[in-house]
Amino acid sequence: MKLNWKLWFPQKHRHLLVKFAVVILLTGLALRLVFDRSTGLSSTIETPFPGETAVSKPLLSEQAPHSEEDQISIREKCDLFTGNWTPNPSGPSYTNESCPLIESHQNCMKNGRPDTGYLYWRWNPRGCELPQFDPERFLEMMRDKSWALIGDSISRNHVQSLLCMLSKVELAIGVYHDEEYKSRRWHFPTYNFTISVIWSPFLVKAAIFEDYNGVSTSEVELHLDKLDEKWTDLYQNLDYMIISTGKWFLKSSIYYENNEVLGCHYCPKRNLTELGFDFAYRKALKNVMNFIAMSGHKGLIFFRTSTPDHFENGEWFSGGTCKRTTPVKEGEIQLKDINRILRDIELEEFEKATEKASENGVNLKLLDFTPLLLTRPDGHPGPFREYYPFAHDKNAKVQNDCLHWCLPGPIDSWNDVIMEMMING
Repeated sequence: MKLNWKLWFPQKHRHLLVKFAVVILLTGLALRLVFDRSTGLSSTIETPFPGETAVSKPLLSEQAPHSEEDQISIREKCDLFTGNWTPNPSGPSYTNESCPLIESHQNCMKNGRPDTGYLYWRWNPRGCELPQFDPERFLEMMRDKSWALIGDSISRNHVQSLLCMLSKVELAIGVYHDEEYKSRRWHFPTYNFTISVIWSPFLVKAAIFEDYNGVSTSEVELHLDKLDEKWTDLYQNLDYMIISTGKWFLKSSIYYENNEVLGCHYCPKRNLTELGFDFAYRKALKNVMNFIAMSGHKGLIFFRTSTPDHFENGEWFSGGTCKRTTPVKEGEIQLKDINRILRDIELEEFEKATEKASENGVNLKLLDFTPLLLTRPDGHPGPFREYYPFAHDKNAKVQNDCLHWCLPGPIDSWNDVIMEMMING
Protein backbone atom coordinates (compact mmCIF):
# COMPACT_ATOMS: atom_id res chain seq x y z
CA MET A 1 0.00 0.00 0.00
CA LYS A 2 1.44 3.34 -0.99
CA LEU A 3 1.34 6.09 1.60
CA ASN A 4 0.36 9.59 0.53
CA TRP A 5 2.46 11.78 2.81
CA LYS A 6 0.22 14.79 2.04
CA LEU A 7 -2.56 13.12 3.99
CA TRP A 8 -0.42 12.93 7.15
CA PHE A 9 0.32 16.71 7.39
CA PRO A 10 -1.98 19.66 7.12
CA GLN A 11 -0.99 22.47 4.71
CA LYS A 12 0.63 24.77 7.33
CA HIS A 13 2.54 21.84 8.82
CA ARG A 14 3.95 21.08 5.40
CA HIS A 15 5.25 24.70 5.20
CA LEU A 16 6.87 24.30 8.62
CA LEU A 17 8.53 21.08 7.51
CA VAL A 18 10.02 22.77 4.44
CA LYS A 19 11.34 25.65 6.54
CA PHE A 20 12.81 23.22 9.07
CA ALA A 21 14.58 21.29 6.29
CA VAL A 22 16.06 24.53 4.87
CA VAL A 23 17.35 25.54 8.31
CA ILE A 24 19.04 22.16 8.79
CA LEU A 25 20.63 22.39 5.32
CA LEU A 26 22.01 25.92 5.91
CA THR A 27 23.30 24.98 9.38
CA GLY A 28 25.14 22.00 7.92
CA LEU A 29 26.76 24.13 5.24
CA ALA A 30 27.85 26.71 7.84
CA LEU A 31 29.38 24.05 10.07
CA ARG A 32 31.20 22.56 7.08
CA LEU A 33 32.69 25.95 6.17
CA VAL A 34 33.76 26.61 9.75
CA PHE A 35 35.34 23.16 10.03
CA ASP A 36 37.21 23.51 6.72
CA ARG A 37 38.51 26.97 7.69
CA SER A 38 39.68 25.89 11.14
CA THR A 39 41.52 22.82 9.86
CA GLY A 40 43.20 24.93 7.19
CA LEU A 41 44.60 27.35 9.79
CA SER A 42 45.71 24.95 12.48
CA SER A 43 48.71 23.34 10.81
CA THR A 44 51.48 22.90 13.38
CA ILE A 45 55.09 21.80 13.42
CA GLU A 46 55.90 19.15 15.97
CA THR A 47 59.02 20.07 17.90
CA PRO A 48 61.77 17.45 17.99
CA PHE A 49 62.51 18.43 21.60
CA PRO A 50 60.40 16.87 24.40
CA GLY A 51 58.78 19.50 26.58
CA GLU A 52 59.00 22.22 23.93
CA THR A 53 55.78 24.02 22.96
CA ALA A 54 54.53 23.28 19.45
CA VAL A 55 55.01 26.19 17.07
CA SER A 56 52.22 27.30 14.75
CA LYS A 57 53.12 27.17 11.09
CA PRO A 58 51.74 30.14 9.14
CA LEU A 59 50.01 29.71 5.81
CA LEU A 60 52.16 30.19 2.71
CA SER A 61 50.48 33.54 2.07
CA GLU A 62 51.63 34.66 5.52
CA GLN A 63 55.17 33.36 5.03
CA ALA A 64 55.97 35.02 1.70
CA PRO A 65 54.57 38.36 0.53
CA HIS A 66 53.46 38.39 -3.10
CA SER A 67 54.77 41.75 -4.21
CA GLU A 68 58.26 43.22 -4.22
CA GLU A 69 56.90 46.21 -2.31
CA ASP A 70 55.66 43.87 0.46
CA GLN A 71 59.07 42.20 0.63
CA ILE A 72 60.85 45.55 0.96
CA SER A 73 58.36 46.62 3.64
CA ILE A 74 59.02 43.48 5.70
CA ARG A 75 62.81 43.90 5.41
CA GLU A 76 62.51 47.46 6.65
CA LYS A 77 60.49 46.34 9.67
CA CYS A 78 62.65 43.32 10.46
CA ASP A 79 65.23 43.60 13.24
CA LEU A 80 67.67 40.76 12.62
CA PHE A 81 69.11 41.12 16.12
CA THR A 82 65.87 40.70 18.08
CA GLY A 83 64.26 37.28 18.26
CA ASN A 84 64.68 33.88 19.84
CA TRP A 85 66.39 30.54 19.34
CA THR A 86 64.16 27.84 17.87
CA PRO A 87 64.72 24.07 17.62
CA ASN A 88 66.69 23.04 14.55
CA PRO A 89 66.56 19.23 14.17
CA SER A 90 68.87 19.27 11.12
CA GLY A 91 71.73 20.55 13.27
CA PRO A 92 74.89 22.38 12.12
CA SER A 93 76.06 22.43 8.52
CA TYR A 94 79.50 21.09 9.48
CA THR A 95 81.15 19.05 12.22
CA ASN A 96 84.57 18.99 13.83
CA GLU A 97 85.32 15.99 11.58
CA SER A 98 84.25 17.66 8.33
CA CYS A 99 86.17 20.89 9.09
CA PRO A 100 89.87 20.66 9.99
CA LEU A 101 90.19 24.41 10.70
CA ILE A 102 88.79 24.50 14.26
CA GLU A 103 91.34 25.48 16.90
CA SER A 104 91.62 23.10 19.83
CA HIS A 105 90.12 25.43 22.48
CA GLN A 106 86.85 25.71 20.51
CA ASN A 107 86.69 22.05 19.42
CA CYS A 108 84.26 21.04 22.17
CA MET A 109 83.17 17.75 20.59
CA LYS A 110 86.72 16.53 20.05
CA ASN A 111 87.60 17.58 23.60
CA GLY A 112 84.89 15.34 25.02
CA ARG A 113 81.90 17.56 25.75
CA PRO A 114 79.26 14.91 26.49
CA ASP A 115 76.03 16.80 25.60
CA THR A 116 75.06 17.77 22.05
CA GLY A 117 71.74 19.60 22.53
CA TYR A 118 73.43 23.00 22.12
CA LEU A 119 74.01 22.15 18.44
CA TYR A 120 70.31 21.93 17.54
CA TRP A 121 69.13 25.53 17.74
CA ARG A 122 68.85 28.27 15.15
CA TRP A 123 68.46 32.04 15.50
CA ASN A 124 64.98 33.22 14.46
CA PRO A 125 64.55 37.01 14.16
CA ARG A 126 61.17 38.27 15.29
CA GLY A 127 58.80 39.12 12.46
CA CYS A 128 60.82 37.89 9.48
CA GLU A 129 62.38 34.85 7.88
CA LEU A 130 66.18 34.52 8.04
CA PRO A 131 67.54 32.33 5.22
CA GLN A 132 70.32 29.89 6.05
CA PHE A 133 73.83 30.82 5.03
CA ASP A 134 74.48 29.76 1.44
CA PRO A 135 78.22 29.04 1.09
CA GLU A 136 78.17 28.62 -2.68
CA ARG A 137 76.34 31.90 -3.27
CA PHE A 138 78.62 33.65 -0.78
CA LEU A 139 81.75 32.48 -2.59
CA GLU A 140 80.31 33.48 -5.97
CA MET A 141 79.66 36.96 -4.58
CA MET A 142 83.23 37.10 -3.29
CA ARG A 143 85.08 36.35 -6.53
CA ASP A 144 88.29 38.42 -6.63
CA LYS A 145 87.41 40.00 -3.25
CA SER A 146 89.02 40.14 0.18
CA TRP A 147 87.58 39.92 3.70
CA ALA A 148 89.19 40.72 7.03
CA LEU A 149 87.99 40.19 10.59
CA ILE A 150 89.85 42.68 12.78
CA GLY A 151 89.94 42.46 16.56
CA ASP A 152 90.61 39.98 19.34
CA SER A 153 90.15 36.23 19.92
CA ILE A 154 86.39 36.42 19.30
CA SER A 155 87.25 37.48 15.74
CA ARG A 156 89.50 34.42 15.51
CA ASN A 157 86.61 32.34 16.83
CA HIS A 158 84.30 33.81 14.16
CA VAL A 159 86.69 33.37 11.23
CA GLN A 160 86.90 29.64 11.98
CA SER A 161 83.10 29.43 11.89
CA LEU A 162 82.97 31.19 8.52
CA LEU A 163 85.76 29.05 7.05
CA CYS A 164 84.07 25.86 8.23
CA MET A 165 80.74 26.81 6.66
CA LEU A 166 82.50 27.67 3.38
CA SER A 167 84.46 24.39 3.49
CA LYS A 168 81.32 22.61 2.27
CA VAL A 169 82.12 24.14 -1.12
CA GLU A 170 85.89 24.54 -0.98
CA LEU A 171 88.51 24.12 1.73
CA ALA A 172 90.56 27.28 2.23
CA ILE A 173 94.34 27.14 1.94
CA GLY A 174 96.42 28.90 4.58
CA VAL A 175 98.80 31.38 2.92
CA TYR A 176 100.07 33.51 5.84
CA HIS A 177 100.41 33.59 9.59
CA ASP A 178 102.37 35.70 12.03
CA GLU A 179 104.83 34.20 14.52
CA GLU A 180 102.13 33.44 17.11
CA TYR A 181 99.44 32.43 14.60
CA LYS A 182 97.21 35.27 15.82
CA SER A 183 97.00 37.02 12.44
CA ARG A 184 96.32 34.65 9.55
CA ARG A 185 95.15 34.61 5.95
CA TRP A 186 93.43 31.95 3.83
CA HIS A 187 92.82 31.71 0.09
CA PHE A 188 90.04 30.06 -1.96
CA PRO A 189 91.79 29.36 -5.30
CA THR A 190 88.63 28.67 -7.34
CA TYR A 191 87.23 32.09 -6.45
CA ASN A 192 90.46 34.06 -5.97
CA PHE A 193 89.01 35.06 -2.60
CA THR A 194 90.95 35.72 0.60
CA ILE A 195 89.83 35.83 4.24
CA SER A 196 92.12 37.27 6.92
CA VAL A 197 91.95 37.60 10.66
CA ILE A 198 94.01 40.55 11.91
CA TRP A 199 95.00 40.46 15.57
CA SER A 200 94.39 43.93 17.01
CA PRO A 201 92.58 43.54 20.37
CA PHE A 202 92.54 47.30 21.14
CA LEU A 203 92.42 48.65 17.55
CA VAL A 204 94.85 51.32 18.81
CA LYS A 205 98.61 51.07 19.33
CA ALA A 206 99.35 48.83 22.31
CA ALA A 207 102.32 47.25 24.05
CA ILE A 208 101.09 44.03 25.70
CA PHE A 209 103.07 42.09 28.30
CA GLU A 210 101.40 38.73 28.91
CA ASP A 211 101.88 35.02 28.23
CA TYR A 212 99.80 32.48 26.33
CA ASN A 213 97.47 31.95 29.30
CA GLY A 214 96.73 35.67 29.71
CA VAL A 215 98.97 36.22 32.74
CA SER A 216 100.40 39.76 32.64
CA THR A 217 103.84 40.83 33.85
CA SER A 218 103.10 44.56 33.48
CA GLU A 219 100.31 46.96 32.57
CA VAL A 220 99.31 47.34 28.93
CA GLU A 221 100.61 50.60 27.42
CA LEU A 222 97.84 52.11 25.28
CA HIS A 223 98.25 55.05 22.91
CA LEU A 224 94.64 56.15 22.57
CA ASP A 225 95.31 58.63 19.75
CA LYS A 226 97.27 56.22 17.51
CA LEU A 227 95.46 53.49 15.59
CA ASP A 228 97.11 50.10 15.21
CA GLU A 229 98.93 50.03 11.87
CA LYS A 230 98.47 46.26 11.60
CA TRP A 231 94.97 46.94 10.29
CA THR A 232 95.11 50.54 9.07
CA ASP A 233 97.94 49.75 6.63
CA LEU A 234 95.73 47.11 4.95
CA TYR A 235 92.45 48.96 5.31
CA GLN A 236 92.05 50.51 1.85
CA ASN A 237 92.90 47.23 0.09
CA LEU A 238 90.14 45.27 1.81
CA ASP A 239 86.68 44.92 0.26
CA TYR A 240 84.84 43.74 3.40
CA MET A 241 85.68 44.11 7.08
CA ILE A 242 84.26 43.21 10.47
CA ILE A 243 85.86 45.40 13.13
CA SER A 244 85.43 44.81 16.85
CA THR A 245 87.05 45.16 20.26
CA GLY A 246 85.88 45.25 23.87
CA LYS A 247 87.01 43.05 26.74
CA TRP A 248 90.73 43.85 26.48
CA PHE A 249 90.06 47.37 27.73
CA LEU A 250 89.26 45.88 31.14
CA LYS A 251 92.91 44.95 31.62
CA SER A 252 95.25 46.96 33.82
CA SER A 253 96.58 49.67 31.49
CA ILE A 254 98.48 52.94 31.29
CA TYR A 255 97.01 55.50 28.89
CA TYR A 256 99.01 57.76 26.58
CA GLU A 257 98.07 60.66 24.31
CA ASN A 258 100.65 62.63 22.30
CA ASN A 259 103.20 60.24 23.85
CA GLU A 260 102.43 61.59 27.32
CA VAL A 261 100.86 59.64 30.17
CA LEU A 262 97.25 60.63 30.87
CA GLY A 263 96.52 58.19 33.65
CA CYS A 264 95.61 54.54 33.98
CA HIS A 265 93.07 51.86 34.77
CA TYR A 266 93.75 49.71 37.82
CA CYS A 267 97.42 50.50 38.48
CA PRO A 268 97.59 50.74 42.32
CA LYS A 269 101.39 50.45 42.41
CA ARG A 270 101.85 53.56 40.25
CA ASN A 271 101.27 57.17 41.19
CA LEU A 272 98.84 57.82 38.32
CA THR A 273 95.33 59.16 38.02
CA GLU A 274 92.69 56.42 37.80
CA LEU A 275 90.68 57.22 34.65
CA GLY A 276 88.75 53.98 34.24
CA PHE A 277 88.42 51.62 31.30
CA ASP A 278 85.34 53.45 29.99
CA PHE A 279 87.38 56.64 29.52
CA ALA A 280 89.89 54.80 27.34
CA TYR A 281 87.29 52.80 25.47
CA ARG A 282 85.33 55.86 24.44
CA LYS A 283 88.46 57.74 23.30
CA ALA A 284 89.78 54.78 21.32
CA LEU A 285 86.45 54.03 19.63
CA LYS A 286 85.92 57.69 18.80
CA ASN A 287 89.25 57.71 16.94
CA VAL A 288 88.50 54.40 15.20
CA MET A 289 85.06 55.55 14.07
CA ASN A 290 86.35 58.91 12.90
CA PHE A 291 89.05 57.18 10.84
CA ILE A 292 86.44 54.90 9.18
CA ALA A 293 83.90 57.68 8.57
CA MET A 294 86.47 59.97 6.95
CA SER A 295 88.26 57.25 4.97
CA GLY A 296 86.17 57.32 1.79
CA HIS A 297 86.38 53.51 1.74
CA LYS A 298 84.24 52.04 -1.07
CA GLY A 299 83.67 48.56 0.34
CA LEU A 300 81.42 47.35 3.17
CA ILE A 301 82.46 47.76 6.81
CA PHE A 302 80.71 46.10 9.73
CA PHE A 303 81.29 47.20 13.32
CA ARG A 304 80.46 44.40 15.75
CA THR A 305 79.48 44.98 19.37
CA SER A 306 81.36 43.09 22.08
CA THR A 307 80.02 39.68 23.13
CA PRO A 308 78.75 38.71 26.59
CA ASP A 309 80.39 36.07 28.75
CA HIS A 310 78.46 33.64 30.95
CA PHE A 311 80.73 32.94 33.92
CA GLU A 312 78.67 31.97 36.97
CA ASN A 313 79.84 31.62 40.59
CA GLY A 314 83.08 33.43 39.79
CA GLU A 315 85.12 34.80 36.88
CA TRP A 316 87.61 33.09 34.58
CA PHE A 317 90.38 33.54 37.13
CA SER A 318 88.33 32.64 40.22
CA GLY A 319 86.62 29.37 39.42
CA GLY A 320 83.69 30.65 37.34
CA THR A 321 81.80 28.02 35.34
CA CYS A 322 79.13 27.75 32.60
CA LYS A 323 77.32 24.43 33.03
CA ARG A 324 74.03 25.17 31.26
CA THR A 325 73.08 22.93 28.34
CA THR A 326 70.12 24.78 26.77
CA PRO A 327 69.34 28.38 25.74
CA VAL A 328 67.54 30.56 28.27
CA LYS A 329 64.46 32.68 27.70
CA GLU A 330 64.74 36.39 26.94
CA GLY A 331 65.09 38.31 30.20
CA GLU A 332 66.22 35.29 32.23
CA ILE A 333 69.84 36.46 32.15
CA GLN A 334 70.76 40.13 32.47
CA LEU A 335 73.74 41.73 30.79
CA LYS A 336 76.52 42.26 33.32
CA ASP A 337 77.24 45.88 34.25
CA ILE A 338 80.67 45.87 32.58
CA ASN A 339 79.26 44.41 29.36
CA ARG A 340 76.46 46.98 29.39
CA ILE A 341 78.95 49.85 29.76
CA LEU A 342 81.01 48.55 26.82
CA ARG A 343 77.94 48.11 24.62
CA ASP A 344 76.50 51.53 25.47
CA ILE A 345 79.76 53.19 24.44
CA GLU A 346 79.85 51.14 21.23
CA LEU A 347 76.32 52.09 20.24
CA GLU A 348 76.84 55.76 21.07
CA GLU A 349 80.08 56.10 19.11
CA PHE A 350 78.68 54.13 16.17
CA GLU A 351 75.63 56.39 16.05
CA LYS A 352 77.83 59.50 16.00
CA ALA A 353 79.89 58.10 13.12
CA THR A 354 77.07 56.94 10.83
CA GLU A 355 76.01 60.38 9.58
CA LYS A 356 79.60 61.40 8.86
CA ALA A 357 80.25 58.05 7.14
CA SER A 358 77.16 58.45 4.95
CA GLU A 359 78.23 61.96 3.91
CA ASN A 360 81.57 60.53 2.79
CA GLY A 361 80.12 57.56 0.93
CA VAL A 362 81.33 54.99 3.50
CA ASN A 363 79.06 51.96 3.91
CA LEU A 364 79.19 51.35 7.67
CA LYS A 365 76.80 48.84 9.27
CA LEU A 366 76.25 47.63 12.84
CA LEU A 367 76.37 43.99 13.96
CA ASP A 368 74.75 44.07 17.39
CA PHE A 369 75.12 40.41 18.31
CA THR A 370 75.11 41.09 22.07
CA PRO A 371 71.39 40.33 22.67
CA LEU A 372 71.51 37.38 20.27
CA LEU A 373 74.21 35.61 22.31
CA LEU A 374 73.10 36.70 25.78
CA THR A 375 70.53 33.88 25.80
CA ARG A 376 73.10 31.18 24.84
CA PRO A 377 75.01 30.36 28.05
CA ASP A 378 75.07 26.76 26.81
CA GLY A 379 77.32 27.48 23.83
CA HIS A 380 80.73 27.90 25.52
CA PRO A 381 83.52 25.33 25.83
CA GLY A 382 83.54 25.57 29.63
CA PRO A 383 86.04 22.98 30.90
CA PHE A 384 86.18 21.38 27.44
CA ARG A 385 88.59 23.98 26.18
CA GLU A 386 91.11 21.22 26.95
CA TYR A 387 91.17 17.63 25.74
CA TYR A 388 89.10 15.39 28.05
CA PRO A 389 89.81 17.45 31.17
CA PHE A 390 88.26 14.90 33.57
CA ALA A 391 89.76 11.75 32.04
CA HIS A 392 92.10 11.10 34.97
CA ASP A 393 90.15 12.83 37.74
CA LYS A 394 86.41 13.49 37.55
CA ASN A 395 86.79 16.16 40.27
CA ALA A 396 89.77 17.90 38.66
CA LYS A 397 89.97 21.69 39.07
CA VAL A 398 90.18 23.10 35.55
CA GLN A 399 89.90 26.57 34.08
CA ASN A 400 86.61 27.19 32.26
CA ASP A 401 86.11 29.19 29.06
CA CYS A 402 82.72 30.90 29.22
CA LEU A 403 83.65 33.68 26.78
CA HIS A 404 84.50 31.95 23.49
CA TRP A 405 82.12 29.68 21.58
CA CYS A 406 82.10 26.00 20.68
CA LEU A 407 82.42 25.18 16.98
CA PRO A 408 80.00 24.24 15.64
CA GLY A 409 77.83 26.40 17.88
CA PRO A 410 75.76 29.57 18.32
CA ILE A 411 78.33 31.82 16.64
CA ASP A 412 77.52 30.10 13.30
CA SER A 413 74.25 32.06 13.20
CA TRP A 414 76.29 35.24 12.78
CA ASN A 415 76.99 34.19 9.21
CA ASP A 416 73.26 33.85 8.44
CA VAL A 417 72.70 37.43 9.60
CA ILE A 418 75.75 38.86 7.82
CA MET A 419 74.84 37.31 4.48
CA GLU A 420 71.26 38.60 4.75
CA MET A 421 72.60 42.10 5.43
CA MET A 422 74.96 41.86 2.45
CA ILE A 423 72.14 40.86 0.11
CA ASN A 424 69.17 42.86 1.40
CA GLY A 425 70.60 45.30 3.94
